[in-house]
Amino acid sequence: MDQIILYLDKLEAYSIMPYAVPVLLSLVVVEWIISTRKKIKIYDPKDSAAATVIGLTNVGIGLLLKTINFTFLLFFFTLIPWRIPTEWWTFILCFIAIDFFRYWAHRIAHEQRFWWATHVTHHSSKEYNFTVSFRLGWTQYIKIIFFVPVILMGFDPIVFFLCHQIAVLYQFWIHSPIIQKLPAPIEFIFVTPSNHRVHHGTNPQYIDKNYGSTFIIWDRLFGTFEPEGEKVVYGITKPIKHPYNPVYLNFHEWMDIWSDLRKCKSFKEGWNILFGPPGGPVLETAPLPENVQAGKDKIAPSAAKPAA
Repeated sequence: MDQIILYLDKLEAYSIMPYAVPVLLSLVVVEWIISTRKKIKIYDPKDSAAATVIGLTNVGIGLLLKTINFTFLLFFFTLIPWRIPTEWWTFILCFIAIDFFRYWAHRIAHEQRFWWATHVTHHSSKEYNFTVSFRLGWTQYIKIIFFVPVILMGFDPIVFFLCHQIAVLYQFWIHSPIIQKLPAPIEFIFVTPSNHRVHHGTNPQYIDKNYGSTFIIWDRLFGTFEPEGEKVVYGITKPIKHPYNPVYLNFHEWMDIWSDLRKCKSFKEGWNILFGPPGGPVLETAPLPENVQAGKDKIAPSAAKPAA
């Protein structure tokens, strides 16, 4: 318990997110000015306002849950007898480890409906600009469970906390339609605006591709990489009833899941609803729509239902 209290005392000093918010908002203004001068329409005022509300609310939720999530990780840290010493190279190794598990957490969030519900908010915009990076689901914090293996490797939780914040902040700049393809070595190793635009696409060849957060190497290794070719069509493949309502954007998929669970008649059906692919058949008796390839469509509510 003394160790946990000691770490919690250090936690506040290493929180960089509150200081980053003004910088990120300033860069949004810069991007808007540049796009306006170049007469590139990438900002919808209502869409950006919804994203900003979602993002600022997330900052508040993050501050409230920071201690809970950190204590959750500390619990596992106290269970292991080994430690990785805190040196300069530790941060590099920890960052790589976090990025590896971010790839798999992200991929699972597209392949299983329960986790998709925590992530669909991020894909709900038909626009693509810096404010899209603010669209992080308010229920995303339960995905902390995917990072327990990093702690079990022996990385100090403070090192993890710092590296994870940097990894999250990296996501901001890649949500830009203005920055074109970068030199080949950078595109080959890192997630860039070009290959992240692909990830947000609803074009058939772009769906469920480029899951990487900082390093695109994982996608190349695990067969989920797709280069940017034709113009990207952003969003999800099913219309959203209230596209500018922050609360609806965060909870519409959870509501649809609950509605489907109430109709299921067996444990198997319930399991399929929660952990089957988004867009797959909800109930055992429900046929798969002709225009949906199970596990390949990023559809917010169940594909077995008519469009909202």
